Amino acid sequence: MVKRFFTDLDRYYFHHGVHYELYNKMGAHVVEEDGVRGVHFVLWAPSARAVCVVSDGNGWTPWRDVMEKVDDCIWELFVPGMCEGVKYKYLIVRADGSEVMKADPYAYASELRPANASVVADLSKYEWGDGKWREQKKQENFLEKPMAVYEVHLGSWKKDWDKWWDEDKFLDYRRLAHELCDYVKWMGYTHIEVMGICEYPFDGSWGYQVTGYFSPTARYGRPEDFMYFVDYMHQNGIGVILDWVPAHFPKDEFGLDWFDGTPLYEYADPLRAEYPQWGTKAFDLGKPEVSNFLIASAFFWVNVYHVDGLRADAVAAMLYNSFGRSEWRPNKYGTDFNMESFEFFRHLNTVLRQRTSAIIIAEDSSIVSGVTAPAKNDGLGFGLKWDMGWMNDTIRYYNEDPVFRRYKHHLMTGTFDYVFLENYILVLSHDEVVHGKGSMFNKMAGSHQDKFGALKTAYTMMMGHPGKKLLFMGQDFGQEAEWDYKGSLQWYLCDDPGHRDILECYRRLLNLYTTHAVLYNDAGKKNTFEWINSGDYMRNLFSFIRRNPWNYNDALVFVINFAPVDRDPIEIGVPVSGEYKKIFSTYADEEEYSLTAVKEECDGRPYRLVVKLRPYESLIFSVPWHESTEEEKEEERKTRRRIKKEHEDAISDNEHVPKVPAPVEKPARAGRKKAAAATADAQAAPAEDAAPPAEAPKKSVKVAKAVKSRKAPAKKE
Repeated sequence: MVKRFFTDLDRYYFHHGVHYELYNKMGAHVVEEDGVRGVHFVLWAPSARAVCVVSDGNGWTPWRDVMEKVDDCIWELFVPGMCEGVKYKYLIVRADGSEVMKADPYAYASELRPANASVVADLSKYEWGDGKWREQKKQENFLEKPMAVYEVHLGSWKKDWDKWWDEDKFLDYRRLAHELCDYVKWMGYTHIEVMGICEYPFDGSWGYQVTGYFSPTARYGRPEDFMYFVDYMHQNGIGVILDWVPAHFPKDEFGLDWFDGTPLYEYADPLRAEYPQWGTKAFDLGKPEVSNFLIASAFFWVNVYHVDGLRADAVAAMLYNSFGRSEWRPNKYGTDFNMESFEFFRHLNTVLRQRTSAIIIAEDSSIVSGVTAPAKNDGLGFGLKWDMGWMNDTIRYYNEDPVFRRYKHHLMTGTFDYVFLENYILVLSHDEVVHGKGSMFNKMAGSHQDKFGALKTAYTMMMGHPGKKLLFMGQDFGQEAEWDYKGSLQWYLCDDPGHRDILECYRRLLNLYTTHAVLYNDAGKKNTFEWINSGDYMRNLFSFIRRNPWNYNDALVFVINFAPVDRDPIEIGVPVSGEYKKIFSTYADEEEYSLTAVKEECDGRPYRLVVKLRPYESLIFSVPWHESTEEEKEEERKTRRRIKKEHEDAISDNEHVPKVPAPVEKPARAGRKKAAAATADAQAAPAEDAAPPAEAPKKSVKVAKAVKSRKAPAKKE
């Protein structure tokens, strides 16, 4: 019997959608077989008539290295003597007899665009030095840790102007590792979120039309260079999150589109196959092999490249069959939910959380509830969700002339009505500074001079709002131009006193955020935020308290002025007596002072402070320390136990992991008839631990309630 690289067990788990390390078998792998070193190729192409490997190793000669179809869908070939660095493609004779050259869907490396061949790579050589970082992350609950993310597009963050001959002038991964790390570490960010790492052919897509789900883009170097990039970040205390696109793929001929002459990776149904607004194909998540492809991609980046998380792009597009489509096909319950996507995310998030310390963040504009709830509670299981509502509402408020902001006051207060329903991350992302929307600096209403103060106060409000934080590159120093993926940030503005002041202000805010647990340890804890006065709309004023759930020790008082005039005096209610120390002002002066609380009711609280505010000034005060009572100490213990249990329950959730029965071994020839009969009987009887249905149960009341709330229908008990 011929020994297969892709074994029967590999095939079994692949067809059940649970081969989480599929990247170790599919694609091209440098191996040694019977003492001969070479490359083993494995390809999934069930409808292909014939497949061969063409490469610069065989002079791109067709049918010299012909693959063997080892079953009804898997093709294999071992090429002795082939080594790392060889460029290759698959020449596929498709179902209709036509021939097409395809890149390897599982390739570890790719050519630099506009070339698009895959490249043989050996990823086992790099020696990692981030063991301490990874071990530390295993012990942490990320919800209880600060997360201040710097979203960055590597190609336009900074240019290498010494490359006068190179139109792109990209910095490479290794130089980026040092320069970018120095910057984010100095600023006080905890993570970077990197756009456009999975290989893609078109620069104008920013990396959101992916052709290489297992290949870091060659624009900035080789795979081992990107490993160095992540490793260096970790050794300097910076987490790395990648943008990841599980919704769709482009129609480039060398990619996944009609891979073997049939709609293999995409839906066959024309009403579901495409996203018309993007001109891309939608992944058919109803196929276990396609679902497995994406889940294996997620595990690949976490396990092989040590990334700390993935930001899943366009989640809303995946959840609704009607998204961006004038004509759409309802599911069997008559709704527009894409039931395969719900099960896909539940499966993905559950197994990734169980087996790694990584998180997946949902870029989701839908109104589906429970996006960050555990799968066992009919949620999707994401770690965090982008707060798109907060982003849109606050930007609308900032756009408004201060004279008329009183009529938009609700935009700033309404976000607090739902902020604790999900685990949110507040985002001011790349999407908001392109296509004529203007930079964050120019979103601020008023004169050019007003914009400096307004932006600093906007960032203070962001830091005081519950949720993790994300800011796109360049906005921390008030870049004035929109983002241009072909260009570079306006770093020269940092020499301007006004822009330097914005940068220093945001740096001080990051330091406050990362050193005060009341600002970051708030997920799901409603009593960590209290309004002092949310109704002072005539003066564009906001005041609130950030606190821990059991008392006011370590609490902070925020007083925020969104008007370009002095506010003097301002009376605000505070919870306890004593000296309230000013620890932050959006003005750059370092004057330190304290205010004494007066025993007089104000804003429904027993004490009051009298505060003076300058134009567009925000102030933060620390609340005086008081000895905790026994009741408060007990409440603290109860809260910590509850949080620990919720974290453990989320990790141990198995409900939406497919229950795959053990494969039946092939019986010896003499006993095959008897074994076949026994196998048929076993398959006829449903297993007790059979996998849950892919779609919701036929309970009309439950489905109706779910549709009303836009929540995923619950799994049948």
